[in-house]
Amino acid sequence: MSDIPVEAGKPDDVRRALALLNAAGARIGNSLDLEKTARELLDVAVPQFCDLASVDLYEEVLAGEEPHPGGGGEGSAPLRRVAFASAVGDGSDPDSVPLGSTHRYGFESAPAAALRTARVRPVTAPDAGRLPRASAFGIAVHSTLAVPMVARDRVLGLVQFSRTKGSEPFGERDGALAAELAARAAVCIDNARLYRREHERALILQRSLLPPGDPEAAGLDIACRYRPGTDATEVGGDWFDVIELPGHRTALVVGDVMGRGLRAAVAMGELRTAVRTLALLDLEPAEVLETLDEVARGLGETRSTRRGGEDLSEVYLATCAFAVYDPVSRRCTFANAGHLPPMLVEPDSDGAPALLLEVPKGVPLGVGGEPFEQIEVELPDGTLLALYTDGLVESRYQPLDDGLQALRGALADSERPLEDVCDRVLAGTATHHGEDDIALLLARVQGLPRSSVGDWRLPPEPRSVARARELARAQLAEWQLDGLADTTELLVSELVTNALRHGEGQIRLRLLLDHTLVCEVWDAGLVQPRRRRARDTDEGGRGLQLVGLLSAGWGSRRTPRGKTVWFELPLPDGEPKPPDSIDALLDAYPAL
Repeated sequence: MSDIPVEAGKPDDVRRALALLNAAGARIGNSLDLEKTARELLDVAVPQFCDLASVDLYEEVLAGEEPHPGGGGEGSAPLRRVAFASAVGDGSDPDSVPLGSTHRYGFESAPAAALRTARVRPVTAPDAGRLPRASAFGIAVHSTLAVPMVARDRVLGLVQFSRTKGSEPFGERDGALAAELAARAAVCIDNARLYRREHERALILQRSLLPPGDPEAAGLDIACRYRPGTDATEVGGDWFDVIELPGHRTALVVGDVMGRGLRAAVAMGELRTAVRTLALLDLEPAEVLETLDEVARGLGETRSTRRGGEDLSEVYLATCAFAVYDPVSRRCTFANAGHLPPMLVEPDSDGAPALLLEVPKGVPLGVGGEPFEQIEVELPDGTLLALYTDGLVESRYQPLDDGLQALRGALADSERPLEDVCDRVLAGTATHHGEDDIALLLARVQGLPRSSVGDWRLPPEPRSVARARELARAQLAEWQLDGLADTTELLVSELVTNALRHGEGQIRLRLLLDHTLVCEVWDAGLVQPRRRRARDTDEGGRGLQLVGLLSAGWGSRRTPRGKTVWFELPLPDGEPKPPDSIDALLDAYPAL
């Protein structure tokens, strides 16, 4: 690295050099923080090796990217001053470059030459007198070493060592020693750069998988917060989600993957995707967790190779709390996989602390061997529900019980707007000590009003089809949605007819009005409907095809006593209008 030959020195000089290198090996690179590593280098060098020193790093290095040192005829590429140390004067940097600022070195300067050639460039008297720091504040610098910081054949930045009047000028062997100090620090800084890049990518991945902003849900007022760990440099696997389900129901999910780093973030993404998929299948919460447990174990077995003595399957252990809220019945079903219990603040609680909901704890996902249980709780309007991860209530500075008690107290004043409650919770708990990520999901229950629900029972007989059409049209007229009447009548007729032909028992028709219009037809049959493509010569078999063409979405789900088939239509005000029913009908029957 250095173009200065090393000559045999006095025994005392050799011992001092070895002691300095030993101190560098012990004190530099104890963290994966770029700026801290640069400061550690200067702590070793000043005043044991020089009187003044500074470290400049390329902007790309600080961002975790590959450095691009080429600056062309303008001199060096932009660098940022990340560290400075002085043993003379008042300790201030006499250079013209403030700490934290970005600057360039001129093309003809020794620092620019050192960066271009990756070799040490000494600047001694009388050239040192022309350095900016030579005369500022009365500090007379008589020699400087401009030393590039090179790691893995990449120049990451520059360290400058300077000696002032009263100190011995740098000699030839000092250049080699300076190069060795810079090289050791450069390797640590490059490791920190690579780690920062992995951390930033994992954080971007993690945040991209979280719901954007505050999600909306029927019958729920929702607010949420996510904070990365304040002390840890690695991202965790915390996540939360709000999933819209058929019938204006909502699934609320909070989970925490065990482990940290990019693998934890990737595992979180895989498990979150699996949760959304299983939730949209309309399984019971306990069934969702049971299937998710199998998914987690399967993912772990797929990656159960050992690398460097580490079992990669460990990142697929996770805790998860899963809840489904029905705004019509105002009941919420909870299931838990080793996660902290939800908290409830009942309406008119008069400032009483939140209640810990007694949900069967279950085992973490990926462990296997144990069934999951679920409970159903009725939530009156105004109830506040809180789901959270352990980073909010537990740290090395705070036991779990104390953290839970602090959270219960912070949730007590639940009459405020939810955004204010979120801020109060984060301010009232020991989040400033948080070493782990924090996910907080608050939901205030405001179920659908009775005026937004139409619910009728129909006997299993042919005349119920006409009756269903009449009821649907009358209800839409009451809601002033006459523009949806024709399409709704047609689709209701198809679903009720299918329930008569292929279902069993009494038929239930239900219309739900919120941000969309949802129609549900219930019967006691267990056979799920399946859309098929009818041939041109077939006289039937196009009912569900019409439902798919005319609605924004449709599907079916199991119920304790049979099944429910539903479809959804967007509201006409400010929303895309459904396709014209006549055109869709002609498309479905091309032979007409």
